[in-house]
This record gives sequence, C-alpha cells and structure tokens, in this order.
Amino acid sequence: MNEKNQTLVSEIVLLGFQNLHNFKIPLFSLFLLIYILTICFNVLIMGLVSVSWNLQSPMYLFIQQLSVSDLMQSTNIAPILLLTIMNEGTTVLLVGCITQLLCFGGLETLQCLLLAVMSYDRYVAICIPLRYTSIMSHSVCGKLILISWLLGLIIMFNTGNVIHTLQFGHQNYIDHFFCDFFPLVELSYSNTFFFHIEVILLSVPVVFFPFLCITVSYMCIAHAILKIVSNTGRQKAFSTCSSHLAVVSIFYGTLISIYVVPPKTHSQTISKVLSLLYTVVIPLVNPVIYSLRSKDIKDALKQILVRRLNTNWVGQL
Repeated sequence: MNEKNQTLVSEIVLLGFQNLHNFKIPLFSLFLLIYILTICFNVLIMGLVSVSWNLQSPMYLFIQQLSVSDLMQSTNIAPILLLTIMNEGTTVLLVGCITQLLCFGGLETLQCLLLAVMSYDRYVAICIPLRYTSIMSHSVCGKLILISWLLGLIIMFNTGNVIHTLQFGHQNYIDHFFCDFFPLVELSYSNTFFFHIEVILLSVPVVFFPFLCITVSYMCIAHAILKIVSNTGRQKAFSTCSSHLAVVSIFYGTLISIYVVPPKTHSQTISKVLSLLYTVVIPLVNPVIYSLRSKDIKDALKQILVRRLNTNWVGQL
C-alpha cells in the first residue's frame, strides 16, 4: 500500500443512541425481536418458494431473491445496532466499518434492481398477459436475477476501490448506529468532491434508472387497469401488483428521504429514525406484506403444515 493511502486511525467509534437510560433494555429487546422475526419470515418465504410447485412463477422467484437480500441486509446491520444499544456505542475496525458500508451499498443496489425487474414482471402480466409465459420464461428470470446480483457486486467493489483512496485522520467518531455513507466520508480529510461525483454517477444506473423503470411500468399498468370495464376485473388486476407497489413506496420513500434530501435539512435523530426504518423495519415488513397479501403463499404454508401433521400422525400410529 502506498504511503499516501495510510490512515491514522484503525478503529471507528459508533456512538449509536446516547443517554437511553431506562429505555436501553426495552429497545434492545424490541430490535432483537425484530431481527429474529426478520430471519424467520424471510427464511420461511425462501423455503416455501423452494419447495412449493405453485410458487414457481417468476414473481415468487423474485420475491425469494428479495428475501435473501433482506435477510443479508438485516444481518449486516442488526448485530452492530444491538451492540450500540447495549453499550451506548461500540468500536469497530476501520476495515470492518468499510466492509459493512460496501455490503450495505451492494445489497441496496440489488434491491433497487430486483424491484425494477418485479415491476416489469407486473407490467407484462397485466398489459401483455397473452405473451407473459414467453417473455418471462424461467431462463429470462434467471438471467435477470443473475444480472442484478452481478451489478450489486460490481458497485460494491467499485465503491470499495474509491473509498480505499480516502485518507482518515484522528477524528474517528460517527454519530450513527452503523457505518453509513455520509457519516463515514465526512471523517476523511481528503478532497471528497470527485468521490461524491463518482457516487452520483454510479447512482444513476442503479437507483434512478430502476426508479424510472418502476414509474413507467406503473403508469402503463394504471392505464391498462382504467381500461378494464368491470370493477371486479379492476380489483383483480390491482391486487396482483398492490403488494409490490407498497414495498416500492416504502423503499424509495425512505431512500429519497435519507440520501436525496440534503442530510443537513433534518436533525441527526431524524436521520437515525429514518435509517432504522430503512435498515431494520423494511426487511421485516417486506415478507409480511407479501405473505399477508398472497393467497398462494398462504395456501403453500397450509399444505406444508397439513402434510407435516399427517406425517406425524401416521408416525404415531
């Protein structure tokens, strides 16, 4: 490593939530419960899609990948969050802090792309139903999923190469519960102007293009639904994309609030609350929305439970 890339700090102190006092144990218990439920719900959806033949449609394959992403994102953030709550702050290695940031960015990129692919799937299902099977074949779905993962990895490694050029001085305190982009970059005494420009350029293909794809897809879907004469037909068409629309609204709403709106326009406390929604709550909400709104997932779960009960009953005989 070149001398100019040497850093003066090797550890980062995450301040987390200060002065919790009597709220420390309740908050720790709440977020631990959320983390456990997130693991259970996402693993449940991943397992159901893997073993149920009636969940092999493209939409459920994409939902499965979204659950994998949610599970990995929650595992990337929640353990450090729990440490900062119990200890009112924690210390992590600089390399660990950068690794957490890169994993966070790569997984968020993956989610943006998956949500865009899912919106295109809903567009084809509603607007071009007769060609749905040929357009959204299993080979095409596999390629779209593979491309999404590859782009997420490319963005992650490219951002890592850029961060590697930054130099960090004696200041090593971050008033946050995880190593987020803006707080970590602010610690560097390097000129970060070109770094911000590169990040903005990278965000165009991985954030704004998917958002544009989602917007256009739902404009076409809304136009197609309005052309349906019967109210029953409209309700059925809308129900096929309502879950995805809810997930997209929550995801991009928090994304825009945190990273598009200038960070100095809201307090650090609000930033932390929005980040909690973005990193901890959404990975739990996503599988709940899809499982509650999907009759196919409910039926698949019932079939597995009935099969298990019958197997146990026969075994006891």
